[in-house]
Amino acid sequence: MRLKGKTAIVTGAGSGIGEASARVFVKEGAQVAVIDWDESHGKRVADELGDRAFFMKADVAKQSDMDAMANATLERFGAIDILFNNAGVSCVGTLHETAESEWDRVMAVNSKGIYCASKAVLPHMIGKKAGCIINMASGVSVLGLAQRAAYTASKGAVYALTRAMQVDYCRFGIRVNSIVPGTIYTPFVEGYLQRHYADNMEKAVENLKKRQLSGTLGTPEDIAYAALYLASDEAKYVYGSGLVVDGGFSAGKIFD
Repeated sequence: MRLKGKTAIVTGAGSGIGEASARVFVKEGAQVAVIDWDESHGKRVADELGDRAFFMKADVAKQSDMDAMANATLERFGAIDILFNNAGVSCVGTLHETAESEWDRVMAVNSKGIYCASKAVLPHMIGKKAGCIINMASGVSVLGLAQRAAYTASKGAVYALTRAMQVDYCRFGIRVNSIVPGTIYTPFVEGYLQRHYADNMEKAVENLKKRQLSGTLGTPEDIAYAALYLASDEAKYVYGSGLVVDGGFSAGKIFD
């Protein structure tokens, strides 16, 4: 029960890493606000988690939605101890191939979403002089990846923002860290492969596996347990870090 007595908000909790994290957090004793733009998925997760969870439909890129999220969590559970900024989207393309609307959407959800959600909960954390914020970065925050210009830019911003936030809020007892994952096999990734590689899914998956020294893809639970560590008191001395959970994606490449 590593989160016993704590209240967490998890954005993008209707599937993938967010869902796995909400489940792990509840299992470890937390109360969880399940936040997602997809009502059917988010409600399903919250219903399955029972009385220690509730669902709220919200857009992380809208400040009014995030303010309502914080207020609803405080009304329901009386506190906000943990914010896991997990919600994210992506698109494929080099910079000149990326439509302005796609660029704006990726930056809005992945970068502005962290601004909006954090802005909503920080006054409460500052008031109690305690709190934990976890931001979802990516291996591409520090390494380039072809055909992912908007996504790479948005996650690079997350990686840098995490450190800036930590400097600003450490004096209030608030820890701010990021997770830097490799390729995680989520419904999002599976959907991308089905759209672009439907004629040869098996080969596409094998190519993705080769990015990691482990030769495998990560699971949502791999990241959920990393988030659990950062959210727990065991990480009380972890400030402004980028916790790498990438199967060796960033460590180097093997050449036969």
